[in-house]
Amino acid sequence: MPHTQRQQVGSRGRRTPLLFLLPLFSLLLSHTPQLSQAAIHIPSNYQISEFKKPPVITTQPESITVFGAEDILLTCEASGNPPPEFRWKKDGLEFIPANYPGLSMSPGSGTFMTTGAGSESMSQYQGKYSCYADNELGTAVSNEVQLITENTPALQKEKKVKKKVEEGESVILKCNTPFSTVPPVIHWMDKRLRHIELNDRVTQGRDGNLYFSHVTADDNRNDYTCNAQYLSARTILSKEPISLTVTTSNSVVRNRRPQMMRPSGAHSTYHTLRGQSLDLECIVQGLPTPTVQWVRKDGQLSESRTSRELSDRLLRFSNISESDGGEYQCSADNSQGKVTHTYTVSVEAAPYWTKEPVSQLYAPGETVRLDCQADGIPFPSVAWSMNGNPITGIDLDPRRTVRDGALILRDVVFTDTAVYQCQAHNKHGTILVNTYIFVIELPPQILSADGQTYTVIEGQKAVLHCQTFGSPRPKVTWEVDIDASLLADPRVNLLTNGNLQITNVSHGEEGMYTCSISNTNMSINAKLEVLNRTVILSPPGSLRVQPGKTAIFTCLGQVDAKLTPPHIQWRRSGHKLFQSYAEDKYTFEGPDLIVANVQTEDEGVYVCEVITNLDMAEASGSITLVDRPDPPTQLQISDPKDLSVTLSWTAGDDHNSPVIEFLVVFEDHVSKERSWEELKSVSGTKESVTLALQPYMSYRFRVIAINDIGKSDPSTPSDLHSTPPQAPDNNPEDVRSESTDPDTLVITWEEMDRREFNGPEFHYKVFWRRVLGDGPTWHSNVTTEPPYIVTEVGNFSAFEIKVQAVNQKGAGPEPDPVIGYSGENVPLEAPMDVGVVLLNSTAIKVTWAAVDRDTVRGHLLGYKIHLTRFGSRGHHRGRRAREPESSMVVETGANEEKRVLGGLRPYSHYTLTVTVFNSKGEGPPSDPPLSFNTDEGAPGPPMSLHLDSPAETEMTLHWTPPAQPNGVLKGYLLQYQQIVESDDSPVQVETIDDHTLTKLTLKQLDPKSRYRFYLRGRTSAGDGEPITREGATTLDGAPPSNISLSVGEKSVNLSWVPGQRHRSVGFQVQYLNKNSGGKWKQSEKLNSSQSFYQLKGLTPGSQYRLRFTFSNNTFWETEIRTEGAAVVDVQSGFATQGWFIGLVSAIVLLLLVLLILCFIKRSKGGKYSVKDKEEGQVDSEARPMKDETFGEYSDNEEKRTASQPSLCDESRLCTSEDNLDGYNNGSSAVTEVNMEDSLVSQYSRPSEATPDPGTLQDSSPLNPTTTTPTPTTNDLPNSAAI
Repeated sequence: MPHTQRQQVGSRGRRTPLLFLLPLFSLLLSHTPQLSQAAIHIPSNYQISEFKKPPVITTQPESITVFGAEDILLTCEASGNPPPEFRWKKDGLEFIPANYPGLSMSPGSGTFMTTGAGSESMSQYQGKYSCYADNELGTAVSNEVQLITENTPALQKEKKVKKKVEEGESVILKCNTPFSTVPPVIHWMDKRLRHIELNDRVTQGRDGNLYFSHVTADDNRNDYTCNAQYLSARTILSKEPISLTVTTSNSVVRNRRPQMMRPSGAHSTYHTLRGQSLDLECIVQGLPTPTVQWVRKDGQLSESRTSRELSDRLLRFSNISESDGGEYQCSADNSQGKVTHTYTVSVEAAPYWTKEPVSQLYAPGETVRLDCQADGIPFPSVAWSMNGNPITGIDLDPRRTVRDGALILRDVVFTDTAVYQCQAHNKHGTILVNTYIFVIELPPQILSADGQTYTVIEGQKAVLHCQTFGSPRPKVTWEVDIDASLLADPRVNLLTNGNLQITNVSHGEEGMYTCSISNTNMSINAKLEVLNRTVILSPPGSLRVQPGKTAIFTCLGQVDAKLTPPHIQWRRSGHKLFQSYAEDKYTFEGPDLIVANVQTEDEGVYVCEVITNLDMAEASGSITLVDRPDPPTQLQISDPKDLSVTLSWTAGDDHNSPVIEFLVVFEDHVSKERSWEELKSVSGTKESVTLALQPYMSYRFRVIAINDIGKSDPSTPSDLHSTPPQAPDNNPEDVRSESTDPDTLVITWEEMDRREFNGPEFHYKVFWRRVLGDGPTWHSNVTTEPPYIVTEVGNFSAFEIKVQAVNQKGAGPEPDPVIGYSGENVPLEAPMDVGVVLLNSTAIKVTWAAVDRDTVRGHLLGYKIHLTRFGSRGHHRGRRAREPESSMVVETGANEEKRVLGGLRPYSHYTLTVTVFNSKGEGPPSDPPLSFNTDEGAPGPPMSLHLDSPAETEMTLHWTPPAQPNGVLKGYLLQYQQIVESDDSPVQVETIDDHTLTKLTLKQLDPKSRYRFYLRGRTSAGDGEPITREGATTLDGAPPSNISLSVGEKSVNLSWVPGQRHRSVGFQVQYLNKNSGGKWKQSEKLNSSQSFYQLKGLTPGSQYRLRFTFSNNTFWETEIRTEGAAVVDVQSGFATQGWFIGLVSAIVLLLLVLLILCFIKRSKGGKYSVKDKEEGQVDSEARPMKDETFGEYSDNEEKRTASQPSLCDESRLCTSEDNLDGYNNGSSAVTEVNMEDSLVSQYSRPSEATPDPGTLQDSSPLNPTTTTPTPTTNDLPNSAAI
C-alpha cells in the first residue's frame, strides 16, 4: 500500500560568488544517524504546496449498550491526504454496514448508525468493533469497542410487601430491580413522589435497599416506593409500595449495641481498577444511632483523595490509584458498644501508556525508533502492527527490529511509509495507538534572511542564523572573509540547525560571513558587528551615613557610542526605585541616586543597573546607618587604694561604627575651678581600667565612647572617691633667675598646679648661696608664690638657687641647685685694636680684640659693627658731604673677633666703630672711629632707555645716566642684534666714549626686523649691568583705513584701528548737509593714533556727505543720515499768511479748552445728586448735542448712562494716545506751504527723545517733539503736546 513520496517545492536563496574569498575553513553539519532524532518538522516559513499525509484517527468510537435498534451509533472520523476510506471489523471479521438494511454510513466518514428500515434482530449487532481508515500512505486503526444489546428492563409481577417491626428494631426495605449492564439510579419516594429523607439513621445502600438503623413511630407508613431509573434505556420502573408498620409499647425502648448491616461480618475484600471509583459502605444498626469513623490501618487516610457521604456511612474514592490499595477500617459505636469492619482494597490497572510514539516525517536513510511503553497490573504485553497487520505476520526485514517494546527501522526508504499500531494488553483490557512514519524528500531551502547584521556585545554569545530545511537534511557550509583560523576556534560551533554560534565574542570576529548549502547555488551573507561591553567606571560605594543625612550613590557607566543612551535603574532589595516627589526620598540626577533623610529603613544593598538595548552592567553599594555611640552605663568603682582605683563600665550601642577608644574624664569635686578633664584613654575593646590618682583630691569620673563618627555624650558621673594627703611628690620646675636691676637677685619658677600640692598648708621654700667653691651655707626663706627677690648682692654675681615644695605632711624631694645671676649693667669698655682690610670695591674685613669679660658686667651677647656711608668719593668736601647718607649695624657672636661685610657701595666714603653689648645694652664705641674709602666699581644700569624711530631704517636711543655710577663714568657700551627664532644673530657693538652723551641714532637698520638693545655704563673698573629694550623702526605714517561709523541724531562717532609701527599723521573730515544746501564744513585736525573721534553739531534727520582728506587729498568718501525727525523747510505761501496762522491758533485753543473741560469732569469724579440725574433723564431727548456731555465717574470704573455718554466715544478729544492719533489721522490732508523760520521749529516732528531746549519755545502753545516720520502724514506733524 505505501507509495513513494517525492514532493517538488520551490526553493529560496542565492549563490554568492566568493570573490577573493579563499576557502578558509568549512563547517559541515553532521549527518551521523541518531535514533529517533532525525524526524522532520516542516517550518512554517518553508515554501511548500499541499502534500500528502497518512491517515490519522481524529474521533474514536466508544463502547455502548443499546436497548433498541434506534440507539446504534458507532462514530469513527479520520483525516489524511488523500482523504481516507473507512471499513469496519466485527469480532475480527470484515463488517460492511451497507450490507445491512437497517444500517447506513455517513459520507466521508466511518460513522454508521441505524436507519430504522430493518426488521432484523438487534442481537445480531452485538460484538467487538474496530474502525480502519485507509489511504495510499497507510492504514490507521481505531480502538476496539464493544456494542452490547439488551431488552428494555421490565417489572415482573410481584406481591405487595408488608413489614411489621417493633419500635427500636432495625429493618431493611429491599428494591430488587431488574438486572442491566447499566446499573439504574435508585430513588426511594412516597406516593406523592417525595423523596424519603435520608440521614444517619435511614440510609440507602449501593444495592438500592433502604436501611433503618432503628425505627421510630415516625417511620410508620405504607407507601415506601423504590423507583429505578435506567438512563440508557430512558426508562423508570416503580416497584410495588412497601408497607412498614411500627408497633409501640408502653415499656421503654431497649437500647442495642451496633451491628453491621452492610457489609456483613468483620471483613470484606474489594477489587478495583486504577482510575475507577470505589465506594466502601459502613451501614450499621443500633440504638441510639451509632456514629461512624474511618481509618486506614496501614497508613494515613488521604483526605484529598477520599470523601465521606451519607452521614459518613460511605467512603468514596473518586479516582483511585495504586497507592490507595491497603487495609481500611470502619468503626461504629454508641453508648452500648462498638463494632468494626475491615476492608481490603486491591487496586489493579488496565493498560495505560507511559510513553507513546510520535508521528513524524523522515528523510530517506534515517534510522527511526518508535518507543511504545505501557504499564498496568498485571504488566501488559506490547505488540506492533503495520497498517493494521501484525508485524509478525509480515515478511521479515533485517532493517526492522522490535526491542523492549520499541520498533526500530534502519535506513528507511520510501516504502517504509505506513501507519504503525502499538497495542498493549492485559486481562483488564487492551489499548492501541497509531503512529505513522512518512519518508519524504523535500528540496533544500535557506529560510533565514539574507544580509542580516548581527550586533552583539563583546564577551556575549553571537548566533548567526542560517536556518535551512530539506529532506534529506541540507549540508551547511560557513565561510568568513577574515582570519582563516577563526572557524577552527573552539569558541566557534556549527549548530545542528545550521546556525553559527560564537561564544565569548571579541572584536577580532567582526566581519562578513557566508552560509551556503552544499551542491546548490544557494547562500546568504551575514555581517557580525561587535560593540564594546558596557562597564561601570564609578560604582556605588558602601556608604556609612548618619541618621537624617543625605546619601549620594554615583553610578557612572561607559557605553559604546553605537548603543542607545543607557537607562540607569536603581534597585533596593530586588525592587525598583522610583523618584518620590511627595517625600523627596529618592532623587535621580544623572548618574547619581540621592537618598534624603536616611533612616533605619533605608539601610541595605542598592544595585545600580546600566541598561542598554543589548547588555547590562550592574554594581552594588550599601547604606549602613552609623552614628555616635551611646554613652557607657553602669559605672562602678572597685579595688580602691590610696592613689589608685579600678573603674569599670558597660559600653552602649556603637550604631554600626565600632568604638575606637573610651575616654575617662574626671572632676575635682572640692575645687570646681576647672571643668571635666581627660584622665586616661582606653582601647575600645576594654570596659575597665585602673586609674592612677593624685593625693588630696575628690574624684568623680565619667566615660566617653569614641568612634569614627564622633564622641558619645558623657556617661552619668560615678560615685565620689577621695584620696588622702601626703608630702609633695615634685618640686617646682624651671627654677631660674630673672634679675633685671643691678644689685638684685630675682628667683622665680613655674607655679605648681594646685593638684600637686598633695595636702593643706602648701608653700615654697627658696634657697640661695654664692658660688664660691663649695660655697657658704644656704640662705632660705618661704613664700607662697614666685618670684622671690634678694637685694644687695652686687652686679652680675653667680648664685646657686633652688626651690622646694612643702605642705602640712612634709617637704618634697631634695631639689637640684641651678646657677643664677644677679642683675646686669651696661659694659664698661669698648673693643680695642679695631682694623679694616679692603677686599674689593664692595667688601671689607673688620677685626678687633676681645674685651675683658669682667668689664662686660653681664652675659656677653656679642659685638656690634656700626658702618656709616658719607657719600661718593667724587662729592665735594663741603659740610653736606660729611652728612651720613646711610648706616648699618651688624651683630656678631660673643666669641667672634672678625667679620667680613659685603654689599658696600663702590667708590664711597665710610666710617666704622665697634661696640660690645649684653642684655642691658651696648658699651662705648671704639675710639677713634675708623674711616676708609671703597675702590671704584662697575656702574649700575642706566636709569632709562627710550626708543624713537625717525625713519624706517633709523632708530634713536634716548637714555639717562646710571643712578649708581660707582666711580667716574667714562662712557657707554651699546650692543644690539636682530630678534630671530634661532637667537643666533650677530651682535653689533657701538662704543660711546663721551660720558655726557644721552642719545644715539643708529642707521641702515632693517625695517622688517625687530631689534634688542643692551646699553651699559663704563668706568675704569669695567662695564656695568645693561638696560635692555626691544623695538622696531616705525614705518611711514598713513591715514586710517576701515573707519567705522556710528550715527546719532546730532553727531557721528568715528572709530578705527591705528596701524602698528606707523608714525602718526594728521587728517581731517569734511562734511556737507545735503538737505540745507549749505557749504562744506571741516573738522579739527585728527591724529591717526587717536582711534576715535566724535563729529558733533549735525542736524537731526539730515543727509550728509563725508569726505576724509590727508595732505589735501581725499582718501575716503561716504554718505550718512542722522537719526531723528528732519526739520521741514516750509516754502513761503499761504502758511505764512496771518489768516492761516490765526486759524491754526484758534484750533489749538479750542483743543485746549475741550481737554481742560475733560480733565475737570474726571477730577470731580462724576458725582451728582439724584435730582440732577432725574433731570438729566428727562431732558436727554431735548439736548441736541448729547455726545458732548460726560457720564458718571466712580473710583473703580467709568459708568456711562444713556443720557450722558462719554465725550471720548465720538469726539476723539480725550488725552489718551489712541484718541489723539485718531484725531490727527482723521484730519484732512495738509497742503505743503512755505513758512517763516520762526514757525518751522514749531512744526518739527514729535519724538520720544528729549527735545533740545534751544529749539523749543515755551511761550508757544505748540511744543512739538521729534519722531520718525510715517508715510501717511506727508512728513508733517501728526500729534501735538498740549
